[in-house]
Amino acid sequence: MTDIFIGDRKIGGEQPPFIIAELSGNHNQDFDLAIKMVDEAAACGAHAIKLQTYTADSMTLNVKNEIFTINEADSLWYGESLHALYQKAATPYEWHEPLFERAKSHGLLAFSSPFDEDAVAFLDELQVPCFKIASFELTDIPLIRAAAKTGKPLIMSTGMASLTDIEEAVNAAKACGNDSIILLKCTSTYPAKASNTNLNTIPTLRNAFGCEVGLSDHTQGIGASVASVALGASVIEKHFVLDRQAGGVDAAFSLEPEELRALVKETNTAWHALGEVKFGGSVDEEKAKQYRRSIFVSQTVRQGEMLSKDNIRIVRPAFGLAPKHWDTVLGKRAKCDLPAGKALSWEDFE
Repeated sequence: MTDIFIGDRKIGGEQPPFIIAELSGNHNQDFDLAIKMVDEAAACGAHAIKLQTYTADSMTLNVKNEIFTINEADSLWYGESLHALYQKAATPYEWHEPLFERAKSHGLLAFSSPFDEDAVAFLDELQVPCFKIASFELTDIPLIRAAAKTGKPLIMSTGMASLTDIEEAVNAAKACGNDSIILLKCTSTYPAKASNTNLNTIPTLRNAFGCEVGLSDHTQGIGASVASVALGASVIEKHFVLDRQAGGVDAAFSLEPEELRALVKETNTAWHALGEVKFGGSVDEEKAKQYRRSIFVSQTVRQGEMLSKDNIRIVRPAFGLAPKHWDTVLGKRAKCDLPAGKALSWEDFE
């Protein structure tokens, strides 16, 4: 598997998960709010912030008919025209550089999802450390080629994608000489249900494509993201908002600051908890072994008296003979007087 670095951060199982705070359109096109979001993401311990780089005109046509309108009744954006939605959610191009610089001032990495080849060129000029390909653009092979040709790592979400879709995207990047690929398991519903998240796909993705795999998580809360670490997720992306009640195009499935802080903490805890395959107890458990059970004299035994259930017992702590010797000890005769509370040893009986 190719070693992948985003900036100076190595991505992989030997590192805690790389946490990306996706600002999306939750800034409501308020620059000061966007700056505050970057500041808060840094304060919460995220490792990177991500934008989306497009205009309404680069995403769709300004046509108002049924085809260009969101008609799914259960959609957060039901009834919106695609052009109007993207116009409302877009991050102005002139914001990118100051937002990236603000992130860097906090030690955060900063990059974006380009949605067309011009956006790739624009972001490359800003020296982003990587590119994120959104799930809906995974089948846009020309876009993937343009990003791959920069030589920078590609993080590609796989929502809705078949194995063939993913293979074509990966092969397109590799054909451009770019092997620095991270795939994100993703469910492209907003919000996504835990029951549709299918985290068990993560190891299969890694094995099938020989690359790092993470999670782009659209569920509410942090449970799915924390669980993904146990399956090997090395990157986790969550949408971020300062206040869900204040709104934002993705607010319903975005994390507030305290939740993002918890995500960073708990995914780090989960990663540390994975450890290695280990039997026999850890070094820290050695002292605890004394509180196992062993055989003790429970009532005074006189010299020559037989050891029986009436005068010996298996109790804590573990300073006497191990319980597995119980059948061997029963019926033996004491070599000397044995006081109650004595840990039984081989020297105590014939």
